Amino acid sequence: MFIQTEPTPNPATLKFLPGRSVLGEGTFEARDAAEAGRSPLASRLFEIPGVSGVFFGSDFVTVTKQDAEWPHLKPAILGVIMEHFVSGQPVLPETHEHVEDDAFFEAKDEGLVDTIRELIDTRVRPAVANDGGDITFRGYKDGVVFLAMKGSCAGCPSSTATLKNGIENLLRHFVPDVVEVRAV
Repeated sequence: MFIQTEPTPNPATLKFLPGRSVLGEGTFEARDAAEAGRSPLASRLFEIPGVSGVFFGSDFVTVTKQDAEWPHLKPAILGVIMEHFVSGQPVLPETHEHVEDDAFFEAKDEGLVDTIRELIDTRVRPAVANDGGDITFRGYKDGVVFLAMKGSCAGCPSSTATLKNGIENLLRHFVPDVVEVRAV
């Protein structure tokens, strides 16, 4: 098994591509060992000193580090990912449910919110997944779109620029009612 690695815009996060499906649908994020307990792979990754976050996408794993250097962490992470996929264990138990978000918005804005979600799903999320992260719609109120940043996007130095210069401009262009985008 050959696992490729790619840098992300977040220097504290590295993207690992095992060359096979990681999650069939949805995403999974663990920011500490307790959250990682739901996944055998995430739990093993959190046993590596210096790992501070794990994110699973459809075909990638991103790992965030803290107080460690990639040359020391990368071999251990590659070993854990390889052992996991060779063992045939699931990434998440079959009982894991992908929960739809509990986004907030007023009923009168439902059509507008549908347009915002479609733009995020078709134009924003694929680009963000290429960088090892995900962005999900969390709400809309009084012209403000609230988005949750996950994976390499969470804590990324360029995330504010991505939100303000990229996503906000895109949404304002297609949905004139949007006046601002904020991370939650």
